[in-house]
Amino acid sequence: MKLTSVTTDGPCWVELGTTDPVAARAFYRELFGWREDDAARPADGDYVQMLLEDTPVAAISPRYGPRQPTAWTVSFAVADADATAARVEKAGGSLLKEPTDVLDHGRFAVAADPSHAVFILWQARTFKGAGVFNEPGSLGWVELVTRDPSGALAFYPAVFDWSVSPSDYYTQWGVAGQDFGGMPMTDDRSPEAPSYWLPYFSCADADLTVSRAVALGADVLVPASGMPGGRRTAVLRDPQGAAFAVYHAPPVG
Repeated sequence: MKLTSVTTDGPCWVELGTTDPVAARAFYRELFGWREDDAARPADGDYVQMLLEDTPVAAISPRYGPRQPTAWTVSFAVADADATAARVEKAGGSLLKEPTDVLDHGRFAVAADPSHAVFILWQARTFKGAGVFNEPGSLGWVELVTRDPSGALAFYPAVFDWSVSPSDYYTQWGVAGQDFGGMPMTDDRSPEAPSYWLPYFSCADADLTVSRAVALGADVLVPASGMPGGRRTAVLRDPQGAAFAVYHAPPVG
């Protein structure tokens, strides 16, 4: 991801809703070196920010209802949550939660695109989002996995000010001239397959991170593989069932 700080219309935060927040926090602590922000946690089981050293990078919380899947959710920074929520509905998406204030931290809405991939709109006030990107243990890319790539190409640019760099195999999303994510252009997924946003966390060594994750109880969904430019990625499922990916890119220059 070329973004290095929170940028309007770009990804700004990721949070995990899970059946066992305590076990999930232990897993990601061991995998990425995160630690809990104890000062911001009222009690075990509540919404907990995770820090990389002293910088917020993600949150882990219980699921908010029995029908909520155990999954990571990507948040996108917006200037106006209400106006963006209106664009979501106009473009054919839906709102799972109407725009709501979170104390003085910001205002958010939970939305879904027409194929039901869920994401969050975040209008920051005192809390901007992640304090670091692209460093090992922090968000490095986001990817839309969808059974309707053509619909996504129409929907997201109508909601956000994104640039689109399509190809036959993979589309890249960008904002302010910087790519931050993508979308496989496959159309061979079954109609029942869920659509979702997949976070990629940067790491110093993809193969080592996969081995560590497996030792901690994760499953490998897509083994570590090489990509052009020396990049290496893998897709994993944590012990509670949430999918995520890891990503290593060699230094530029």
